[in-house]
Amino acid sequence: MTAKKTVVKGVWQQDNITEKERPNVKQTLISSYNDLLASKVRDACSDTNVEEHALVKSLEPKEYRSKCANSVNTWFNQFTILIQRSLKERKHETFNPLRVFQVIAASLLAGFMWWHSDFRDVQDRLGLLFFFAIFWGVFPSFNAVFAFPQDRAVFTKEQASGMYSLSSYFMARIVGDAPMDLILPTMFLSITYWMCGLKPELGAFILTLLILLAYVLVSQGLGYAVGATIMDAKQASTVVTVTMLAFVLTGGYYVHKVPGFIAWMKYISTTFYSYKLLIRVQYGQGRDIWYLLGCFQYRDRHASCKFIEDDIEGQISTTSCISVLLVMFFGYRLLAYLALRRIKA
Repeated sequence: MTAKKTVVKGVWQQDNITEKERPNVKQTLISSYNDLLASKVRDACSDTNVEEHALVKSLEPKEYRSKCANSVNTWFNQFTILIQRSLKERKHETFNPLRVFQVIAASLLAGFMWWHSDFRDVQDRLGLLFFFAIFWGVFPSFNAVFAFPQDRAVFTKEQASGMYSLSSYFMARIVGDAPMDLILPTMFLSITYWMCGLKPELGAFILTLLILLAYVLVSQGLGYAVGATIMDAKQASTVVTVTMLAFVLTGGYYVHKVPGFIAWMKYISTTFYSYKLLIRVQYGQGRDIWYLLGCFQYRDRHASCKFIEDDIEGQISTTSCISVLLVMFFGYRLLAYLALRRIKA
């Protein structure tokens, strides 16, 4: 019995069944594949994996090393391509005229406010150093918090297609962002340092710059960790803002006698350690300014002497500050990487 085929008003029919009433071809093919071929394909893939594993085991040491070298080359190729793409995308964002104007305006404003400040004006000088810590703690962390949430759609799509490994993407992102985010603070300090009349030595300027750049990288890592963990730009920006506010308040400038139940927070504050290092560059252990103000001879208790006792003398050592900042530098980035692994899974 043959099927009756007709065309009525441009619609194909077979046995009085229209094209619209026929079952979905795609669903039919999927169902047929699951019923007839899926088990055979799984068995074939399993046999292939076993054979490949046996082949790798049977490789000679030289051949095995060649295979590892190819894997390393593949990773570096991915890293190179991704970092080139990151630099092309980020340079317009980092050197946005509005952002450059913001940094230059802040540096000039600070330079005029502390114009040629006196070495003996301890309170004013400490206020300037703490301003460095505030501005370059909040600015890079707030910018970095948007890095992974903004890339989430593209990252998820490219990872699903197997275009690159997570480690190559992550390393390309943090390595590509670093030089971009270090140019503006260098420009800022080059203007402000000499306008404010800070310690007029090239060595002191270089040390201050190195501390500031290290602090920028640590704050950037904090932004990465929060952004990768939350992956929602608005929520992440709120969390990082509150976190930096807590770090600033416990940084050691506003309050010295912090209640015991919250005093622990200063030891996880990035601002606390960078601020102490900036003070150490300008005033050392504090003995010079102590003698200069007469605090050592007369044990005078005027405001400047009190500031020296609270902010300069008897603080955490330089080695401890550097060690903690190094731990934070790597720790925040490790947290960000683990958070991205969770999202990938």
